[in-house]
Amino acid sequence: MPRPLRLPALSAGLVAVLVLGACTASDDSPPSGSGTPASPTDQLSVEDVPQGMADYYGQEVAWEECGDGLQCADVTVPLDHDEPGGATIDLAVTRQPTDDDARLGSLLLNPGGPGGSGTQMVSSAEMLLSEDLMSRYDVVGFDPRGVHRSAAVDCVTDAELDEQRSAGYDLESEAGLEAYTESAEELAASCAENTGELLAHVDTESAARDLDVLRHVLGDERLSYLGYSYGTMLGAVYADLFPERVGRLVLDGGLDPSLSSHEVALGQAQGFEEAVRAYAEDCLSGSGCPLSGDVDSAVDQVRRLLEVADATPLPTSSDRRLTGPLAASGILLPLYEDALWPVLTEALRQAITENDGSQLLYLADLSADRQPDGSYATNSQEAFLAINCLDYPVDGDLAQWQEQATELEEAAPTFGPMLGMGEVLCDVWPHESEAERTEVTAAGSAPVLVVGTTGDPATPYVWSEALADQLDAGQLLTYDGEGHTAYGRSNACVTEAVDGYLLAGTLPEEDLVC
Repeated sequence: MPRPLRLPALSAGLVAVLVLGACTASDDSPPSGSGTPASPTDQLSVEDVPQGMADYYGQEVAWEECGDGLQCADVTVPLDHDEPGGATIDLAVTRQPTDDDARLGSLLLNPGGPGGSGTQMVSSAEMLLSEDLMSRYDVVGFDPRGVHRSAAVDCVTDAELDEQRSAGYDLESEAGLEAYTESAEELAASCAENTGELLAHVDTESAARDLDVLRHVLGDERLSYLGYSYGTMLGAVYADLFPERVGRLVLDGGLDPSLSSHEVALGQAQGFEEAVRAYAEDCLSGSGCPLSGDVDSAVDQVRRLLEVADATPLPTSSDRRLTGPLAASGILLPLYEDALWPVLTEALRQAITENDGSQLLYLADLSADRQPDGSYATNSQEAFLAINCLDYPVDGDLAQWQEQATELEEAAPTFGPMLGMGEVLCDVWPHESEAERTEVTAAGSAPVLVVGTTGDPATPYVWSEALADQLDAGQLLTYDGEGHTAYGRSNACVTEAVDGYLLAGTLPEEDLVC
């Protein structure tokens, strides 16, 4: 019974902050190719500013203290970069400044998603970044357009979002497909009504153009950037648009820009299928595992739990019940981070042996930024849909989507059935995608360091390999391990390699495996 499920709009930072990143040594050299770091008063010459954008690039940022040593500000950008003289929006920016005399400039962060909040990420940056990076850079987080505090996409009420996250549909039946399509149409119409003109302009290319405005008003001649997961797509698109302004870019957990939406769904379905098998093997080797038998049997038990939750949602300690889609979200979250596997074990034990879905529901809510009082701390779920529907053109028709759904189920029996038919929503979306899914080369840019994790379920390792190959100046760093992304959650080898580039402009040895 296919149950369309969008993967959580989960930023790499959300799970990475649950474990401490390692800290390593630094170097005192300035960023590669940028000479002495630009001061906040430096300005690009008029001919270097995109036409009509001089006022945006020339704006002064009014920083205000916003607690815990952080500074916050808004930066104005055009709603439509093709019409810079038209309506504007404000981007929320938060930074952790450094007073080090050897300051290297600003290091901009993106946690992924799409829909992850960079302003939230900065508040826990010390748990991700090494002390050396924190001391040498102003660490800057921003909410991309449409996200959280930056002209947020708004679609439904919190209660309606609860209903959507818990709903499942039998897409093998005509009635189920009709109900799903009707729900998609209602959601799309609600997003259009509540978000307005912004909904047509939350694509990644627009966000990348915003990023160049941010770079400049922060006073940096070239961009230093650390992007996780979807943040690698944003960084790669930026590099392709502004190769001459690339400083030190690190793209961790690469997305392959050339893939279609179905190819992304297939890669992730297979990635999480491998991850649940790796988890099951680890669980069976320890004590207290609620699964039994060999790995195949253990994974079958996880599938049966999802089927049970579909047919008869599990009770929880609240007045909500754990449905199949919510159970799947609760299982997916710990698969992003192998340090959380014991948490998954306890949640599965409670669900399987006690028929209690409370802990899986808690994990599902955590992945969606849902608070105990029923409110959502961010709009990550809505922004995720809005950005993806503009970034991924809809190809094919219903018959082809059904064939692709069958391919997903066959390739990944546990999670594949939940990832099919996503095209139905974007097909009725009020704004058609004009994006092209093509390779990104960023010809003429400075070196770009791509970090890939061999057991990454959300951004499979082959995507990082592809991204590094596509970029003219790409170089791949490999972390041999499980979980999503590497820097800040893996080992000292990765930390030293990434820090070596961000702090000294020194790339790690080619084909380095950590």
